[in-house]
Amino acid sequence: MSLTKTERRQRIKFRIRKIVSGTAAQPRLSVFRSNKEIYAQIIDDVNGVTLVAASSRDKEVVKGTKIETANAVGKLVAEKALKAGIENISFDRGGYLYHGRVKSLADGAREAGLKF
Repeated sequence: MSLTKTERRQRIKFRIRKIVSGTAAQPRLSVFRSNKEIYAQIIDDVNGVTLVAASSRDKEVVKGTKIETANAVGKLVAEKALKAGIENISFDRGGYLYHGRVKSLADGAREAGLKF
């Protein structure tokens, strides 16, 4: 049985989500990347609420290469999180490899002051 790309990613995602869960004290930073854009949201899984969200479609994000844009999204989501009083998070790579745009987003969030 050969899996499609999305089915494979879905399996990896479920495997990660068994372990990584967000609470009010330490919410989860979830990443989704499409071919053009990248999205990040900070989620409290206990209450099922998105606390903060940012994406490459936001007007504040400066466009550049995809990796530069991902870094800017990471910084933006971190700034919004710190305003909301969130400092510690757990990172959910969403089934993607921790590489390229996903890594750049994480680095941007760390630079802006999030701890994970």
